[in-house]
Amino acid sequence: MDYLKAAHYFIIKAYEDGVEADITNMKVQKLLYYAQSLHLALYDEPLFNEVIQAWRYGPVCPPAYRFYHEFEAKQLPIPSLDELKAIPPEQKQVLDETWSYFGGYHAYRLSEMTHGEFPWKKARRGLPPEAASTEPIQLQDMKELGLQKLDLIERDNPTYEGVMSEVVSQGLAENSSTRISQGEVHDWLTTLLD
Repeated sequence: MDYLKAAHYFIIKAYEDGVEADITNMKVQKLLYYAQSLHLALYDEPLFNEVIQAWRYGPVCPPAYRFYHEFEAKQLPIPSLDELKAIPPEQKQVLDETWSYFGGYHAYRLSEMTHGEFPWKKARRGLPPEAASTEPIQLQDMKELGLQKLDLIERDNPTYEGVMSEVVSQGLAENSSTRISQGEVHDWLTTLLD
């Protein structure tokens, strides 16, 4: 997918939802980052080929930033709706999920969120907060973040507790011949922490 088509998608969603005044270059950058992370987690491949870098105010897709640079913190103009018709359903689903979960946050809040997450921190390791950087954020790190975000999105779903309760109830009701030996859970937890 073209990175600009993904950016346009978020801008159009903002206009559709009546929050167009909130859609700035900074916000689009963070939405592209989260969309890339979720797509990597779901499909093990990037949504778009452009590198995302660990800039001072968070992750940035440089070509998208340069495209909207003249607007700074101003509202971005609405693009043509025609170009979005060719987005494949899987990619549209990721963009929708990204917008649904992250679109309600202000650009500065999204920036703060990315500053607390390991992919951006890892790419900027050793740099002072005010330092410029063009260090790329690794795809594997974004994929790991995407897996974490998918888990949060799933847990925030209103049906999650009910479904999980049903799964646990069914599991407890079944007779299983598989038993957990003493120490197996501790050993498993230890491997996760190593």
